[in-house]
Amino acid sequence: MFIDYVPLMLVNMAAGLFLLACCLMKGFEAVPDKPWATGFLMPALIALGCGFHMIFNWPLPGSYNVAFGEMSVLLGILFLGASLSVAKGWDLGPVIMYGFFAGLAAIVIGIRIFILGMTREPLLSGIGFVLTGLSGVTIPLLYIVRKQALRWLIILFLISASLIWLRTGYMAFWSHLSDLSKWAPLTMR
Repeated sequence: MFIDYVPLMLVNMAAGLFLLACCLMKGFEAVPDKPWATGFLMPALIALGCGFHMIFNWPLPGSYNVAFGEMSVLLGILFLGASLSVAKGWDLGPVIMYGFFAGLAAIVIGIRIFILGMTREPLLSGIGFVLTGLSGVTIPLLYIVRKQALRWLIILFLISASLIWLRTGYMAFWSHLSDLSKWAPLTMR
């Protein structure tokens, strides 16, 4: 049996994606209002901490560490960049362009998770990664074109992905509480 913190990572990602959707609902200025900096910092710190731990320690079986750990680091650094940019009043352009490449990676991982049948629900996980990735890939277009229909499409991607990750994360919390209820660390065995 292995112990993991993927539910924390999923709920954190869902919260971050939902915050981003809410920020986009307010409109799309060059830099959002400063209070958004704190909102973006919270998912950044959890995603970076969990992601770095996962990619350096590989607590999950096989390539799950790549899918969840490395993507968590990319998500975390994006939210950290957004937080810093908003707090300092900097243009979000460089962060958004970086997000394009992270989004492409999420799409590739989502497709591969589905093809390999990874996770308990490969179709749902694959769709979650693809929707998250589509958000990252299309936000740069919004930065250039600034069309309302595109903004609402991105919001739809973000909220849909957030709901998938919330469902998956909360169900994982539910099963972890049951599956791990009798677990004890080596020092207590």
